[in-house]
Amino acid sequence: MKKALGILIGLLFITLAQVQAQKKSLDKIAAVVGGTIILQSDIEMQYAQYLAQGNPEKQDVKCYFLQQLLTQKLLSQQAVIDSVSVTEAQVDDEISRRLRTMISRAGGQERLEQFLNRSVLQYKDEIRPDIREQLVANKMQGKITENVGVTPLEVKRYFDAIPKDSLPYYNTEVEVGEIIVRPKLAKAEKETFRDKAEVLRLRIKGGEDFATLARLYSQDPGSAREGGDLGFTDRSSLVKEFAAMAFKLKPGELSPVFETEYGFHVLQVIERRGEQVNVRHILIKTESTPASLARAKAHIDSIYNQVLSKKMNFSAAASVYSDDNETKYNGGMMLNAENVQSRTTYIPTDKLDPQVFLTVDTMKVGDFSKPDIFTSQDGKQGYRFLYLKSKTGPHKANLEQDYPKIKEVAFQDKTNRTISEWFEKRRKTTYIKIDPEYQACPSLKTWTTAIAN
Repeated sequence: MKKALGILIGLLFITLAQVQAQKKSLDKIAAVVGGTIILQSDIEMQYAQYLAQGNPEKQDVKCYFLQQLLTQKLLSQQAVIDSVSVTEAQVDDEISRRLRTMISRAGGQERLEQFLNRSVLQYKDEIRPDIREQLVANKMQGKITENVGVTPLEVKRYFDAIPKDSLPYYNTEVEVGEIIVRPKLAKAEKETFRDKAEVLRLRIKGGEDFATLARLYSQDPGSAREGGDLGFTDRSSLVKEFAAMAFKLKPGELSPVFETEYGFHVLQVIERRGEQVNVRHILIKTESTPASLARAKAHIDSIYNQVLSKKMNFSAAASVYSDDNETKYNGGMMLNAENVQSRTTYIPTDKLDPQVFLTVDTMKVGDFSKPDIFTSQDGKQGYRFLYLKSKTGPHKANLEQDYPKIKEVAFQDKTNRTISEWFEKRRKTTYIKIDPEYQACPSLKTWTTAIAN
């Protein structure tokens, strides 16, 4: 499977490089929007990525790619008029984010540069104008819809317009809160783990091979087999303490033992290129001790008793005491991971973590589970107790039970209509010319109609 994925990724970047190389000899203008052009090579580049991801050959998908580019050009041109812009730092962050993904899929920066037939720095310069335009277009679209909102009356009208036989059916949904307390090690308890890292640092300093020791002892599963090598990366992809150390040292220099949220590290800088650094490290993870677990258990029992006796409500207790940053700022309530943008707390029971489901399935609305030990996905232990705020049985959508979800859909519908109306006006007042090859595209019908008018 991994070999096949590697071949697929290789084909992607080879194809991209070929499209880039053929640009001068094969290019033509696919469309003109106002004073800017869209090249055929821009469309072919996106199509190459589409094929390399395992999709079937489908020429009409190029119509969709052209539609995206036309949309982007219209938005970015309006952005100039409205003085909408993005900062260079925002462009840098987006480029870095995309490159991290590409480097990961390619199997390292060196392989990516081989596929692209250019250095990452060169590639960053090449894609910078397009990335900037995309960000500006997104910001402009946000400005167009920033004042869109829906009133209760609009939500009701939207719901009433849905044919009764087309109403969605919702499975059982729950609202679940959690308060988590993780064991915290005392300074003396941490020393055991710090000492393990210090012994390895001294062995490296004494002449032993860093990579060999990393393979044998590092507890970072992602880099240990690579001798601790993390490849080239930038500050934004590293935790604060690690980044500070990595960018402070000179190539070849060995760090002192230092701590992050993951444990204790020893790192060595291999090479630095501008704002990217290639380091290798050894991680010794900290682990809960019986004493730290006992302290955590006593702490969460105290919180539980305060909530149960109503000396403190659950939401306030979560914001003050919970160690889970994903829920504590939401009054302890879990969010539906499949609908993060709407920030809904209504979660279908089949989407709950299995252990959470087993607990809340036996609870009544308003109940709190007793504090119990658990292990999170990152392997860390802790104690938590749950709160079942609400439970809704299977049913057809109705305003009484599903108002928040219907409001979200109504809002999205109004947002889409606002954007469509804006584009309709802009198309009528903007010079647009599309190559005959694309004028028959169904998805571009409104654009070609605008041309005819």
